[in-house]
Amino acid sequence: MTRSVHRTLRMAGAGAAALLALSACSSSDDSSSASDSSASADASEKLSGTVTVFAAASLKESFTTLGKDFEKAHPGTKVTFSFGGSDSLAAGITGGAPTDVFAAASAKTMAIVTDAGDASGTPATFVRNQLEIATLPGNPDRISTLEDLTGPGLKVVLCDRTVPCGAAAQKALDAGKLKLTPVSYEQDVKSALTKVELKEADAAVVYKTDVKAAGDKVEGVEFPESASAVNDYPIALLKDAPNPAAAEEFIAYVQSAEGQKVLTAAGFLKP
Repeated sequence: MTRSVHRTLRMAGAGAAALLALSACSSSDDSSSASDSSASADASEKLSGTVTVFAAASLKESFTTLGKDFEKAHPGTKVTFSFGGSDSLAAGITGGAPTDVFAAASAKTMAIVTDAGDASGTPATFVRNQLEIATLPGNPDRISTLEDLTGPGLKVVLCDRTVPCGAAAQKALDAGKLKLTPVSYEQDVKSALTKVELKEADAAVVYKTDVKAAGDKVEGVEFPESASAVNDYPIALLKDAPNPAAAEEFIAYVQSAEGQKVLTAAGFLKP
């Protein structure tokens, strides 16, 4: 009777050991399966492909740098840009141009896209920009105020009022109760600045960032009325973005500490 009991206990113990071993094996398989699944998810989430960005002309230098940095951080991606007047870019987007990201120089031009239902989510302001007068190197006409631009014989260029830099310039002129008739209205801020760089104009009202980017090709003159016309720059993912995952990551990079460092170094103001 005693031997029978011992034999039963040994058999029970062996069965329990076998169950434990089987359980451990199953646990190991589950862990391995979870690990493989996680690795597979990471691989599937790896960014690749082209991110197409429509951006205001004043963002050209800083966004070009950000694009290169993004490509280095995410091998397999490529960021392509179309720079120009925000209103023209917005029209292109609402007209069906395949675009992932829109970065505008004003809330008003971003509204063209959001009102058409072409943005995904709510646009976020990522920087701000302020106006400055760009003069010829050395400021030979001794321009020191916005009112000086209204003087006779001075060739002044403004952005068209339909684009953010032109709307801001008009707002500044209104704040100073000034009237100015330019020799030409340009379709984007870079075109206005180029007129001065080529000495086809004596001065232009542009952004501080553009004066800084031009280096010694122009000289900048600050004016107090510009404080009344600071532009917010919103950025948005587009609803029909061809590469939404990479586009979202690019927007996040623009808003990150690293991205903001590049933008503030270019002269942009923090949002």
